[in-house]
Amino acid sequence: MAPPVPLLAVRGSEGLYMVNGPPSFTESTAFQRDSGKNCKAVAFSKDGSLFAWCNGEKVNIVNVTNAELLRSFDLPKAVCLEFSPKNNVLATWQTYTTAKDGTAGVPNLQLHDVKTGKCLKSFIQKKMQNWCPCWADDESICARNVNNEVHFFENNNFNTIANKLHLQKVNDFVLSPGAQPTKVAVYVPGSKGAPSFVRLYQYPNFGGPQSALANKSFFKADKVTMLWNKKATAVLVIASTEVDKTGASYYGEQTLHYIATNGESAVVQLPKNGPIYDVVWNPNSVEFCAVYGFMPAKATVFNLKCDPVFDFGTGPRNAAYYSPHGHILVLAGFGNLRGQMEVWDVKNYKLVSKPVASDSTYLAWCPDGEHIVTATCAPRLRVSNGYKIWHYTGSLLHNYKVPSNEEMWQVSWQPFLDGVFPVKAVKYQAVPSELPSAEPKPAQAYRPPALRNKPVTSSKLHEDEPPQNMKPQSGSSDKPLSKTALKNQRKHEAKKAAKQEAKADANQESTQSAASQNAPRSAVPAVTSGDPEVDKKIKNLKKKLKAIEQLKEQAAAGKQLEKNQLEKIQKETALLQELEDLELGL
Repeated sequence: MAPPVPLLAVRGSEGLYMVNGPPSFTESTAFQRDSGKNCKAVAFSKDGSLFAWCNGEKVNIVNVTNAELLRSFDLPKAVCLEFSPKNNVLATWQTYTTAKDGTAGVPNLQLHDVKTGKCLKSFIQKKMQNWCPCWADDESICARNVNNEVHFFENNNFNTIANKLHLQKVNDFVLSPGAQPTKVAVYVPGSKGAPSFVRLYQYPNFGGPQSALANKSFFKADKVTMLWNKKATAVLVIASTEVDKTGASYYGEQTLHYIATNGESAVVQLPKNGPIYDVVWNPNSVEFCAVYGFMPAKATVFNLKCDPVFDFGTGPRNAAYYSPHGHILVLAGFGNLRGQMEVWDVKNYKLVSKPVASDSTYLAWCPDGEHIVTATCAPRLRVSNGYKIWHYTGSLLHNYKVPSNEEMWQVSWQPFLDGVFPVKAVKYQAVPSELPSAEPKPAQAYRPPALRNKPVTSSKLHEDEPPQNMKPQSGSSDKPLSKTALKNQRKHEAKKAAKQEAKADANQESTQSAASQNAPRSAVPAVTSGDPEVDKKIKNLKKKLKAIEQLKEQAAAGKQLEKNQLEKIQKETALLQELEDLELGL
């Protein structure tokens, strides 16, 4: 049976509609376009079978396959939607408002039963950040952060709190993906000189620090991002400060920590200083890629021991995206960068293609693991809105531009469960495309009229470092060096250079002395007197005369001499006379 064709949902001022994925790229006739200009939120279920959207009047849920309307909720102000993993619950959130007399507002976070349409529970959730409750993949547990506590509900029974995890000032938490037992990563910010820490617990064992699976404390953290791998064996923690006290970075300071459920933890040593732009786990859960360092940024793949596996060198990039099967990695530079992408086969670490998606604000892999969508969306950019669909070999297969008076706000692939699309061998030859190559012409640097007919001299602000397997072979190992190893290597090289310099100086002195011995006697014989004072005067006079000779040579070569240098030359006769007198008196 042929695998299904993923749909692409497009939301904008033209309304909400769905586009068939490759190869047709036509608008889906199964989903009726919603032409309203007030579509605020859309959401696919985890398996891609259900689709919900709010059009400013109602929240609707449809079956994606036959576009049958399953449920409709009267929630005109909903701005966030989310399905539970097994499609049993739809969570909706709207902006929290208080009454004019200052009394508490109505609950704004609602959980609806998708099958019956009944509202299971309503909560007050003031902040939009982390608004949605978190479910385990089998929906046996649901958790939300309430006043520095994590409340756990079981089997979607929201009337009874089954468990609580209470730590002082719990700021954030993340549930592990995958099967039971569910693990919880919790972040508590530091205060009054105490460090911040992240702890891993296994539900429902919350009996204090002793019951934690792992604990990692660190200073320099105003906020953290916690990333579980797919197998739920380890968490990566990006700790960030708002301000870099050294003044080195406008973006604050970031550090990357690794915590495993077996209790191991480490700081990931990044060979280049600067911000951490992006960190992503490979879906195979045994590797992760970090993009970091002042521009041009470095990208490196690390293993579970936090040792570098492959170094991609430096380039204009600030994001990384693994394909759903984990065999291809895209390194890209969006936002204030030009949209250059590098597509790598991460099994063999071979560069596949280097397409350019200028002005893109969004990139996502298609669930088939072969196609990529890049989009320019408002409000990030309000001009040249549209989306492009690429094959990972660099071919542009579809390009849609929104009319100039319209905007596009969001594009989203229909998700599929793992195993629906088989893994295919990586191709290096670009697939055929009817569209021309999208590579923009490089902008020519301004040249003043006087230089326009002269040859161009290229100048670079910095040299890009090539990927590890494209560096010239120097007989050294391919493994990227750690900070300490690099420091030691530089010390060793400096010592070696100093030794060679000293050796060269010694050789020069010995050749000079040998030459002076073999040369015929000059007009001023190198004889010594018994008086060391006289010898010293003779030596100084010879030194001055030698300097005068050098000044004369410079004048003959056309160099303009200073006044004091000309006065030195005039003293030559007197110095020669003084030298002769001293030597005759011997």
